[in-house]
Amino acid sequence: MKKLILTLLVLGMAVACKTNPFTGKSTLNFYDNSQMFPMAFSQYDQFLEENKVVKGTAEAQMITNVGQRIASAAERWLDANGYPGYLKDYKWEYNLVDDETVNAWCMPGGKIVFYTGILPIAQNETGIAVVMGHEVAHALADHGAQRMSAGTLQQIGAVAGNVAIKDEQTRGLFNQAYGVGSQIGVMLPFSRNHETEADRIGLQIMAIAGYNPDEAAKLWQRMKAKSGGQAPPEFLSTHPSNDTRISNLTAWAPAAKQEARKFGVTSFK
Repeated sequence: MKKLILTLLVLGMAVACKTNPFTGKSTLNFYDNSQMFPMAFSQYDQFLEENKVVKGTAEAQMITNVGQRIASAAERWLDANGYPGYLKDYKWEYNLVDDETVNAWCMPGGKIVFYTGILPIAQNETGIAVVMGHEVAHALADHGAQRMSAGTLQQIGAVAGNVAIKDEQTRGLFNQAYGVGSQIGVMLPFSRNHETEADRIGLQIMAIAGYNPDEAAKLWQRMKAKSGGQAPPEFLSTHPSNDTRISNLTAWAPAAKQEARKFGVTSFK
C-alpha cells in the first residue's frame, strides 16, 4: 500500500515539479500562484471579517513590524541567490486576532495571522520573529500548494484502487488499509517534513532580519512547558515533536548566523 502511494507521489513529482529556492530540491506542486493566491486572499479576508482583529495596540504593531522585517530579509536572500521577482505576486499582510489559541499561520501569498494566545509564549519581539520566520517560510516554500497536490494524489490512489478492485469485501479492506497507510506512511511524514523545512528556512531569514536564532530553541522549550509534555507520538502527528524541534534549532542556529553575516548582519536582537 505504501508503495502505491509513493509511486503516485513520484509520478506526480515527475510531471509537476517546482524548485524550492531555499533547498534546491524539486517539490510536488500541481498549482501555480495564479490559482492559489486569489483563493487564499479571499479566504483570508473572510476569516478577518468573522473574527476579532486587534488594531491599534503595541502588540498588533509589533506583529506588523516583525513581519515586514522578515519579508524584507527573505527578499534580500532571494535576490542575492538568483531569484529576483520571486515575491512579485505576494501580498504580505499581518494581523493579530483576539483568540486564546496558541497558534499562528500563513496562507499562500503571505497572508498571516497571529492569535493573542501565542504572545505569552513568544514573550518579546524576537520570540515573535521565531514564529513569523516559520510562518513566512511556509509561504515561501509553497507548502500550501504542495499539501493540496499530495491530497489530490491521495484521492487519485483511492479512486484507482476502488476501480481496480471488483470484489466488495476486498475493496472495503483496501479502503481501510489505504486510509490508514496513506495517512501514517505518507501524508503525516510529508507534513512533518514541511514543518522541519519551515523551521530551518525561518531560522535563516530571522537571522538575516537581525534576530537572534538562538532564541528559537528557547521558544520551543517554552512551548513544551506550556503543553506539559503531553503530545501524541511523533509518527502520529503533523508536526515534529518539541524535543526534535529544540534539537534541530539548536544545531542549525550557528549556520543561520553565518548566513546572516553574508548580508552584513553581525549582531542580533
